[in-house]
Amino acid sequence: MNYSELGRSGLSVSRVCLGSMTWGVQNTQQDADQQIEYALSQGVNFIDTAELYPVPPSGDKYGHTEMIIGDWLKRNPTRRKDIILASKIVGPGLSYIRQGSQISAESVIQAVDDSLKRLNTDYIDLYQLHWPNRISPHFAKHAVGRVRFSDTDRAAETAQMLSILEALNTCVKQGKIRFCGLSNETPWGLQQYLNLSKEHDLPRMVSMQNEFSLLHAKDWPYLIENCVAEDVAYLPWSPLAGGALSGKYLNNQRPEGSRWTFEQRNGIFRDTKGTEAAISRYVDVAKAHGLTPCELALAWCDNVEGITSTIIGATSMTQLKENIAAFATPLSEEAKTDIAEVLKQYPAPF
Repeated sequence: MNYSELGRSGLSVSRVCLGSMTWGVQNTQQDADQQIEYALSQGVNFIDTAELYPVPPSGDKYGHTEMIIGDWLKRNPTRRKDIILASKIVGPGLSYIRQGSQISAESVIQAVDDSLKRLNTDYIDLYQLHWPNRISPHFAKHAVGRVRFSDTDRAAETAQMLSILEALNTCVKQGKIRFCGLSNETPWGLQQYLNLSKEHDLPRMVSMQNEFSLLHAKDWPYLIENCVAEDVAYLPWSPLAGGALSGKYLNNQRPEGSRWTFEQRNGIFRDTKGTEAAISRYVDVAKAHGLTPCELALAWCDNVEGITSTIIGATSMTQLKENIAAFATPLSEEAKTDIAEVLKQYPAPF
């Protein structure tokens, strides 16, 4: 396993981050235990979760994934030091989580305490804002014109950011969280937080967690350049585009129990003709170079400059083993060239 520094935190994280959002719906406590144990045995030291999880989110299941991790930690208290644990506070919009309210100083304090209880731990290594208070071009809202940036009250948004940073600072001083990060943010949002941290001597964001894959590479080059220049770790989520890049959904296939058989909050927005065509091409490229489609997609992601650790998820041990092994599979220059040709043809298929 290879490791990278998590921004300016001084923490060394594995290039593979174990995602947990299926734990509680598609996976049981026993499944999660097996995944954690196997990942640790392979050198993975980074686990990502969120108060929102599992996904698809629901009021009935809210917080259940953190409780699953907390159950493992309760049974393995001496191994807390072996993992770098990341969680997130939900953004606005879900009525069953703090009445759908925006992230505020008060909600940060409350959410951190609630997550600590569910996780059975005294501290969270990386605490992230799951999505901004303002409408941002994420979760299927990235098409040109889909979001009106001029509608944002930038002064009010910046004031909210400062208030949030002050609350995070309180949690850091209390030892409840070690470092702070962002998720589903933009270059403007990132830079505002960095500027405010410097101006007011508040915790600096050390990471950015955004969707990034062969089907959704919009953060290259602008946001990723920003992250590299500012020493902010970039953490891709959904590097297999919700499992689509495995090829298992081609020709309208829906394997039993797979992600696309569950109702999605934003619909199955990745299911388009362009996606089908792009994935077919990537499957052919993988086959031509003796790789599985998952190995191709994950190795490509790991190879992108600026990537610190890629968040993977699996619903079976077979998938988990293949996904972790993919990061030890170097891509040939010929494979990179073939991938680039397909990416050029299908830069934004959904």
